[in-house]
Order: sequence, then C-alpha cells, then structure tokens
Amino acid sequence: MPDDLNAMLEPGMLVQNPAAPDWGTGQVQSNIDGRITVNFREQGKVVIDGSRVMLVPVFKP
Repeated sequence: MPDDLNAMLEPGMLVQNPAAPDWGTGQVQSNIDGRITVNFREQGKVVIDGSRVMLVPVFKP
C-alpha cells in the first residue's frame, strides 16, 4: 500500500514521482497525515496524497 512507504518520508528527504518524471527531484517539506508537501525542481511546490501516489526516495552519495 503506498501509504506505508510514504510514511517514512521526512522533511529534507529527496524524492521523485515516478508518475511525473519531468518534475525532477523534489525535497520533502512536510508529511502530515499522508499529505506530503514536496518542492520539485521543475514543478514547484506540490501537495501529494500519499494514499494515491507512491514517491520514490532518492539517495545521493
């Protein structure tokens, strides 16, 4: 279920939305009750329903 993995996302983490790869990498601003606010490089600030969209963490060395 998407909500389970999205629940681990914390402010400052980098993520991508596989349904919208053109948005680029985004930084999580908040994650409150499954509503995840992310500031994407190419799309700007977006509020995502974590029960509908699975974000993918990005780990950079």
